[in-house]
Formats: sequence, C-alpha cells, structure tokens
Amino acid sequence: MRCAPQFLSILLAVGASTCLTSPARAQGGPSTTRSREHATVKDHVRRGQRARAAGQWTEAHAAYKAAFDAADPESTTERDRAEIAGELGLCELALGKYRDAAEHLAWSLEQREALPAALQKRFEEGQRKATPHVAKLRVSVDPPDAEVFVDGKAVGRIARVYTLFVEPGLHMVRARAPGGEDAFQSVRAVAKAEHELSLHVSRAPVSSAEEGAPLSPNETPRPLRAPAAAQARPASPWASWPGTARIGGIAVTTATAAAGSVFLLRAHVVHGDLRERDVTLRAQGWTSHTCREASAPASCAGIRDQVNERDLFATLGKVSLATSAVFGVATAASFFTEVAFFGGTPRATGVRLVPVTTNERAGVLLEGAW
Repeated sequence: MRCAPQFLSILLAVGASTCLTSPARAQGGPSTTRSREHATVKDHVRRGQRARAAGQWTEAHAAYKAAFDAADPESTTERDRAEIAGELGLCELALGKYRDAAEHLAWSLEQREALPAALQKRFEEGQRKATPHVAKLRVSVDPPDAEVFVDGKAVGRIARVYTLFVEPGLHMVRARAPGGEDAFQSVRAVAKAEHELSLHVSRAPVSSAEEGAPLSPNETPRPLRAPAAAQARPASPWASWPGTARIGGIAVTTATAAAGSVFLLRAHVVHGDLRERDVTLRAQGWTSHTCREASAPASCAGIRDQVNERDLFATLGKVSLATSAVFGVATAASFFTEVAFFGGTPRATGVRLVPVTTNERAGVLLEGAW
C-alpha cells in the first residue's frame, strides 16, 4: 500500500510533462515552416546573385523569379520583397523583356522607403532604361471591384486605378464586373507615352423593392419579372446577322484566296511548259512568225490552246485574289465599325470577335458562349 502514492505521483509527473511538451511542438510547427520558406527564398536569391555575377542572365532571371513567387508577407520583409522585385526587373532589362522589367521595377520603387539609397539609385536607373521601350496605361475602373483584362489576359489584382505597362501597338482593355456588361476600350500605345483610359461597367437593373421584400410564411413565391425594357423590346430577327455575315465573309475570303492561288499556280505551270517548248522549237529553226504564216504547222493549234489556257487561269487567279481582298477588307472593317453602326459596346452574350494586334503578333480574339 505504501507504493501506491509513489506510483500515483509518477503518473502525474509523466502526464504533466506530456501536456507541457505537446503545445510546444504544436506551436513550433508554423514557425518552422515559415523559417523553411524564408530559407528557400534566400537560397533562390543567393543562386540569382551568383548567376548575375557570372553574367548568366537567364539563370539569374529564373532564380529571382522563383524567389519573387515564393516571397510572401509572412516569411519575408517589405525590403526583401522590394529588393527581389527590383533585381528581377534588372535581369529582365538585360534580357530585353522591357515590359516585365518596367513593371517589376515600378513595383519595387513603390516601396522605396524600405530600400537603401544605393538600391534605389540602381532600380531608378533601370527604370529609366526600360521606359523608352514601353507605354504606360493608367486605367480607371468603375465599379472598383471590376476585373481588368489586357488583350484577354487578366491583370491579376483589383484596384480602382491601374498603372500598367504594355508593348507599343494596338491593345484591347476590357473590364468585367458581376452582374454587368463588359466594357471595352482599344488603345494604340506609343512608346514613352502615357495613356489615360476610363472604363465604366454598367450594372444590370435591380428588381423593385416589392420583389426584393421577404415573403411571409403563407405567401407563395412569385416569379421574377423581366426588366421593363426587355419586355417592351422584342428580339429582332436581324440581331445575329453581323456575326453570320462575318463568318460568311471569312469563308469566302479563304475560299477565293485558295482558288486564286491554285489558278495562278496552274497558269505558271502552263507558262513553264510553253517556255520549254519554245526553246525546243527555236532549236529546230522556228521563229516567232512561224505560226502566223499561211502554211503554219499543225502543232501551232496546240500552242494556241496552251496560250489560251495560260491566260484563262491567270485571269481567274487574279480575279479570285481580288475578290478575296475585297471580302477580307470588308470583314476586317466590320470589326472596327460595329460600335459606330450598332451603338454602345459589343453585345455581352453570344460570340464576339475582337481584333488584337501587338508589335509581335496580330490576330482575332474569339470569346463568348456557344
């Protein structure tokens, strides 16, 4: 019986030590994870510094990009993030990626108070070198929760005023908000210039107070009524003809261009046969007046048929290419004149074709629901 108190005291001591050590381990988990992430960011930065010192800008860019993506407010300081963004921008400047360089250097210099004077000077010098190659867009959006896209690519953050850098050329800026129609605006960006854009996304009409009021327990829910404007305006049978006409125009343009190429190729082949035949006949003593004489050989009829065939295919090829050019220009012009002829912004439903051109590529952005 005298051993029972000692055994009980041993059990209490073991339980107390377990309770004390378990919370300590639980509290040490997140801090250990943060320190590991911070060490990873530092490893990327050290790798970027070694590559930059060796003049290996591609490797340095990859390392600083990995550090920039891994850095977050919980594991790094504001100075760390600003310095990483600035070094990433300098690597992009050395690689000729001027738009990305201007964007990351501008982001870094927004936290210039956290940077030493020497780093501020380096990043400002890099920003001055990148700016002449890009254009700056200041886009104001209403409402502020609208999502902004540039050439179909989301900007990735929400703000009322955006400061964006783009390559010189034609760009399409779009704003989208829940429950509203998209707002579009195209801009021809000029290097070293700053462009002001304003996009307003119109909200969908809200239901009346009566329709939005809560129902009583015994009241039967009523179906929502469509807006008065939608009820009063019936759907027009011509509402979808621009898109259909454009599809037809693209089809005709493609078909006539292909046919014209085939016709001209055939005319070229026949012309080559005639030249070879001419060389052979001249070697046999023929002249350019042989087939014009009264006693012309019978083979002259075949030569005339080949000449007529060549001229026919050449004419058909030229007419087909001219037709293709006309339909192509008319179809392309319809994209730029839709707003002028039909008013407002492009329709929010259906399929939209938006022309997009940059200094590197040109094409058509197809979007919508189908």
